[in-house]
Amino acid sequence: MQILSGFILAAIVAYLAHRAHSLNKSGAFAAALVGTAIFGIGGWQWAILLLAFFITSSALSRAFKTRKEGLSEKFSKGNERDAGQVFGNGGLATLFAALHAFYPGSILSWIGFAAALAAVNADTWATELGVLSPTPPRMITNLRKRVEKGTSGGVSLFGTLASLFGSSMIALLAVLLSPVGTLNVKSFFLIAAAGLAGSLFDSFLGSTVQAMYYCPTDQKETEKHPLHTCGTETVHIRGWKWLDNDWVNFACSAFGVVIALLFA
Repeated sequence: MQILSGFILAAIVAYLAHRAHSLNKSGAFAAALVGTAIFGIGGWQWAILLLAFFITSSALSRAFKTRKEGLSEKFSKGNERDAGQVFGNGGLATLFAALHAFYPGSILSWIGFAAALAAVNADTWATELGVLSPTPPRMITNLRKRVEKGTSGGVSLFGTLASLFGSSMIALLAVLLSPVGTLNVKSFFLIAAAGLAGSLFDSFLGSTVQAMYYCPTDQKETEKHPLHTCGTETVHIRGWKWLDNDWVNFACSAFGVVIALLFA
C-alpha cells in the first residue's frame, strides 16, 4: 500500500510539474519513477526532503527566469528538466532510499540520502541565485580570473552563500525528520558542509573536465551541443565529451555523499 500510495503521489506531482512546464515529458516520467521509489520505499520523511529540493529549485528557476535570459545560450538545457536532469539530480538519492528497504535500522542510508539532495540543492541554488551577484564570478581553479556569469566553473561569494543556504535547508530537514535514530547539531553541519562541498566539486568539474563547446557564429563558449541557440553547430574545445551537465550533477551528488559518509 505504501508503494501504491507513493506511485499515486509521485504521478500527481510529476503531472502538475509537467503542466507548470518545470518538467518535459521525459522528465515527468523519470520524476514519477524516482518519486515512486523514494515516496513508496522511504516514506513521508524521505518524500518531504525530495519535494523540498524539487519545489525550491523549480521556484527559483521561475523567479529569476528573466535574469537568466541572456545566459541561456551558455546552459545546455532550459528550465524544463528532462529525464537526464532528473536522474542526474535524484538518481543517487533514489539508491539510498532503496538501501533503506534492506537496512531499515541504519542511519547511514538517511545521511547518504540527505547528503545527495543537499549537494544538488546547493548546486541549484548557486546556479539560480548566482546570477544576482553584484560582482562577476571568478574561475574556481584560478580565482584571479574573472569570467562571465553562467560560465561553468565560475564561483562568487554571493553564489557560494546561496549554495550554503540551499544545502543547510536540506540538512535542517534531515535533522528534524530523521526516521532512524536521532541526528544532532553536528549532523546538521556535516550534511550542510557535504552539500556545499558537492556544489564546489561541481564547479571544479565544470572548469576542468566537463565537455565544453564553442559557437563560431556568436563566438561564445557554451555547454550546448550539437547546436547552439542560434542554430550553428558547436565545436568541442575542451573536456571529456561524455561528461555533460547531467553527469556533472550526478558527480556533485556523489561527492557530497562521500564526504558525509566519511565523517558520519
